[in-house]
Amino acid sequence: MTEDLFEPRFSAFAGRIRDSFAKQGLMETFGAHLASVACGRVVIEMGFSQKATQQHGFQHGGAIAAVLDSACGYAGLSVMAADSAVLTVEFKINFLAPADGVRFRFEGEVIKPGRTIVPADGRAYAIAADGKEKLIATMSCTLMAVQGRGLEG
Repeated sequence: MTEDLFEPRFSAFAGRIRDSFAKQGLMETFGAHLASVACGRVVIEMGFSQKATQQHGFQHGGAIAAVLDSACGYAGLSVMAADSAVLTVEFKINFLAPADGVRFRFEGEVIKPGRTIVPADGRAYAIAADGKEKLIATMSCTLMAVQGRGLEG
């Protein structure tokens, strides 16, 4: 676990994030797992997945965007109230290099915690077999806290 960036609104945020992440079939399909959870920052890692490639053999941009969105979303959930769920309102992604690596790391970080709207930034890195890392994508994300809509965090 990394150091919290913000003061949590409730103490059990990390367990809630881990439980919620375990319900995501898409993350399971990609072989993604939570690497660290802190208040305001979440890191997800995954190995190369043949199931998530595009026609040139790189990880597909849609897969990169999905996992990076999850990292940002869970970073946002970590600063929300206990009775809140999180939904992405919008995101913008910049692909900076092909997703060519044996492993990938996705970092989501809250910019400013709000009661309803939470902006977050994300970064995705490809990690080569020799351990060299390359920034492959950045994301700017707006998240919304929702209550009473039958959604679970």
